[in-house]
Amino acid sequence: MCRSIKTLRPPVLPEEATDEDIRAAALQYVRKVSGFRAPAAHNREVFDRAVDAIAEATAELLDGLEIRGQTATSRQAESRQAG
Repeated sequence: MCRSIKTLRPPVLPEEATDEDIRAAALQYVRKVSGFRAPAAHNREVFDRAVDAIAEATAELLDGLEIRGQTATSRQAESRQAG
């Protein structure tokens, strides 16, 4: 799979994943699956929508994970509000 995508959940990531971390992982995933580093103009819209959808799904996943008996929701939400 995408070796450049890093694990974004604590405690693997020392701090909470930022929106930039999540978007970068989504972009790497879409690049890998599509086979395009940068899409042609006629594919740009669908490429960008895919990155947005995957970033949103990733944030939802991280927000909902329970880590060591605690939900990540409050920590992730606080992190995004601070950033």
